[in-house]
Amino acid sequence: MTSDTDAQTAEQTFDETVDVLIVGSGGGGMTAALAAEAAGLDTLIVEKSSHFGGSTALSGGGIWVPGAPSQRRAGYVPSPDGVFDYLKQITDGTVSDARLRKYVEAAPEMMDFLEHNSDWFEFVWKPGYADYYPELPGGSAQGSTINVPAIDLRKLGEHEQELLAPLALAPKGIWFAPKDLRLFYQIRQNWRGKAVLLKLIWRMVRARVFGDRMAAIGQSLAARMRLALKQHDVPLWLDAPMTSLISGPDGTVLGAVVERDGKPLRIRATGGVILASGGFDHDIAWRKEHLPVLEKDWSFGNPAATGDGIRAGEKVGGATDLLDEAWWFPAICWPDGRLQFMLNERMMPSQFVVNGEGKRFINEAAPYMDFAHAMIEGQQSGIEHIPCWLVTDIDSFHRYVVAGHLPIPKIPFAPVPTGRKVPQAWLDSGVVVEGHSWEELAGKIGVPAPNLRATAERFNQLAQGGHDDDFNRGDSAYDNYYGDPTLPNPNLRPLGRPPYYAFQIILGDLGTSGGLRTDEHARVLRADDSVVAGLYAVGNVSAAVMGRSYAGAGATIGPAMTFGYVAARHIAQAQSPVVQPVSPAAISKIQDTVSNPSGGNR
Repeated sequence: MTSDTDAQTAEQTFDETVDVLIVGSGGGGMTAALAAEAAGLDTLIVEKSSHFGGSTALSGGGIWVPGAPSQRRAGYVPSPDGVFDYLKQITDGTVSDARLRKYVEAAPEMMDFLEHNSDWFEFVWKPGYADYYPELPGGSAQGSTINVPAIDLRKLGEHEQELLAPLALAPKGIWFAPKDLRLFYQIRQNWRGKAVLLKLIWRMVRARVFGDRMAAIGQSLAARMRLALKQHDVPLWLDAPMTSLISGPDGTVLGAVVERDGKPLRIRATGGVILASGGFDHDIAWRKEHLPVLEKDWSFGNPAATGDGIRAGEKVGGATDLLDEAWWFPAICWPDGRLQFMLNERMMPSQFVVNGEGKRFINEAAPYMDFAHAMIEGQQSGIEHIPCWLVTDIDSFHRYVVAGHLPIPKIPFAPVPTGRKVPQAWLDSGVVVEGHSWEELAGKIGVPAPNLRATAERFNQLAQGGHDDDFNRGDSAYDNYYGDPTLPNPNLRPLGRPPYYAFQIILGDLGTSGGLRTDEHARVLRADDSVVAGLYAVGNVSAAVMGRSYAGAGATIGPAMTFGYVAARHIAQAQSPVVQPVSPAAISKIQDTVSNPSGGNR
C-alpha cells in the first residue's frame, strides 16, 4: 500500500478522483460498474471508441451460468460440485481451482444481483442448447445458456446511435431469438421452420409500418446494460481512450491517464482500476507472433480491440498467458473480406470436411474451439488445414440452409440468396467450387483425387450404416442441435448425385482469449504470482477462465460479467470491510432501496 504522504502527493497531481475506474464498456465493464455503484462506490466507465457494448454487443448474447435464477425458477439446479468437475476436466490444468470455484459460486450470484438491480434485466433459460461436452461428468444436455428477450432500441433514446452495431447488418426488421435460429435451419424439415420464416416476414412488415427497431441477442443485452447504467446515473465516457496506467512508488496502480476531448486527464481511482477493454483481436502482427499459422485478420471481434489494456497491464508488471489462443470460430471469408459464420453447416448430415490431403480429420460437428484446434494442429504438422473444405452435394443445397442461402423457390429482391441454383457469384469467387465428379472437384480444390474419392465413399458407407465409426459424429447431444431431426442420426446422411460443392473454411474467431493473468478475485498477477495492487482485469483482456476450451454457448460473456461483478465486490470489501457477499436477502434489500426510474417498463 502507498503511504499517506505518497497518496497525498499523488492526489495533488490528479485531475479527477473516483473510487473505481473501469476501462471498457462491454458486458464485463458494465456489470462491474453496476456492482460498484450498488456498493456505494463512485464509479466511472471510459470507452475508447464512439460506441458502447464492446464484444458483448456483437455476440450471440448468451451467458453461460449454471445455477442461474432462471434455471432455478424452472426447477433445474445443476450441482455446483458437478459444474466445477466439468470445468476442471475441460480446462485440463490450465486454470487454478480457485478461479474455477469462484466462477461456479459467483456466476449465479451475479445474475441474482442484476435481476434485482434493475427492471431492465430479464433473463430467460430455455433448455435444450447443450453444453459443448454434455456427456462429460457435470456436463448438461439441457445446457446453462441464459438469454435476454428482444428489446426495441428506441428505448435507448439519445444513446441508441451509440450502441456498437453488428459488423453485418440484417435487413430492417429481421432479428432472431436464440430458439428461432435453430428452427429456421429446419425450414425444409418441419412446419416450425416455415413458421419462423413467416414470423420474420411479419417482423419486417411491422418495422416498416410501426417503426419498430427491435434487437435481440448481444444487441439486446448491451442495450439493457446501458439502460441500467442510465437508471443508476453511472457515467460512461465515449471517445475516451485510456493511454496508460499510473503507479505509485511501490507498484500499486493509483489510476490512469485518459484522453478526453483531445486532452489527457489523470484520473485517480482510490479503490482500483478494472480493465475490461477486450483482447487484441485486430493486432494481427502481435497475434502472428504467438501463432504463426494465423494468416490474416479473420476476427469477428470488436474493431476497437487492439490490446491496449493488455499492454498497459504489462507495463505495470502484469504477466500474461494464453496469448496464442482465441475464441475460434470456423468461417467463410468472401473476396470482399466479409466474414460469415460456419455453424449449422458443420452439423448438416450430407457433408464432410477435408484437409489438403483430401482426408477427414475431425468430427465436423465438434464444438468450434475443438474444430479450430484441429485445423491449427494439422497446419503445424505440415499438411494444409487452413483453409480446409466442406464438401456437400446439390441435394443438400436444396434441403438445408447453407452459407445463408434459403432452400426455397427463387424470390426476387429477397435480402438473402434463394432458389435452386448455387449463386454464380459464389462460384466466381473461388470460395465455393463446383465439380461434376470427385476427380473434377479434387482438382479444383487442390487435393489428391484418389483420396477425395476414397473419403467420400467411406463417409457414405458410414452414413448408410447410421454411425460415424471414424469420428463419432452425431454421438453427442451437442452435435445434434443443428442437425436434421427427421433422420435416425441427425448428423449423417450419404451424399448423392453430383454436382458436388466445396466451401472454403478459414480460421475465424470471436476475439482473443489470452491476456493478463488474474487470480480468483480478478486481480492482475505478476510472473511470481504476486498481485499488482489496485489493478483488476476481466473479460478478454484477461487470460480466460475457460483455458483453451469452451464450456457452452455464452462461456465468454458469462465469465466477463461474473468477474466484473467479483472485481467490484472485492474493491467494495476492501474499501469497507463490513460489506458482505451478496445473499438473496441482501439483494432484496438493495431492490427495496434503489430507485427505479424505468417504472418496470422494458
